[in-house]
Formats: sequence, structure tokens, C-alpha cells
Amino acid sequence: MIYLTRKEHFNAAHKLWNPNWSEAKNQEVFGKCANHNWHGHNFDLYVTVKGTPDPDTGFIMDLKKMSTIIQQYVTDKLDHMNLNVDVDFMKGKMASTENLAMAIWEQLAPHLKQPNCELHCIKLYETERNFVEFYGL
Repeated sequence: MIYLTRKEHFNAAHKLWNPNWSEAKNQEVFGKCANHNWHGHNFDLYVTVKGTPDPDTGFIMDLKKMSTIIQQYVTDKLDHMNLNVDVDFMKGKMASTENLAMAIWEQLAPHLKQPNCELHCIKLYETERNFVEFYGL
């Protein structure tokens, strides 16, 4: 089994806020992330597929094609957007990094499925020190 990873980058704003809680509870749980005026991150996205190399190309997936898929279905929709307001696949979801990683998986998995490979992992860095990994359901 070979694992192939493509790194992409996007900038996005969000706010962590539970409308069912009081302002005090939101501030207690989410702190600065509950800022009424939003806040932003420079996200790094690592998309890993796994599979066996094609005997004709030696690839499990063409990286140019992989990059195009990631851009079309994810980064073009996220870059310089507000995750809470502007992103169709985040509507109705808490805009946490965990939920964002799962939503990115849902966007990419069908498009990265090839005869000899499939999506293995989404790794999403919110900051240099904070990241999540998602391996599907």
C-alpha cells in the first residue's frame, strides 16, 4: 500500500458560537473564538490517498488531477470565505476545525475514488500547533 499526500492552503474566517447558549456560556467555552466580529486562520490542508501504483504510470493518482479536484471541490469554496456564512457544505454546522475536516472529506471522497486508490486521510492545520486528522466514518 502506497500513501500519496497533496498539501493545499486556504485562508478563512469563522466564529465558534452555539446559538442555544448564552453569551456568557459561549465566551466561557469558546473564548476568543466566539468573537462577534469573527476571526481568521491560514489553514494548511493535507489530503492523503492510498492505493497501488498503476503499472502503466507508476502513479496511484496523478497529482495534477488530485490538486485540481481539491481546488474545485474544496479550496475554491473556502479560500477567503467566512465558514459560517459563505460555504455551502458548512451550512448548519458548527464551524470547528473538526467539523470542517469531516465536511472536506465528504466533498472529496467521491471524486478521489479511482480503480486503484481511495481517500485515506484529511489533515487540517488551523495553526502551526493545532490540527485535526480524519480517516472517514
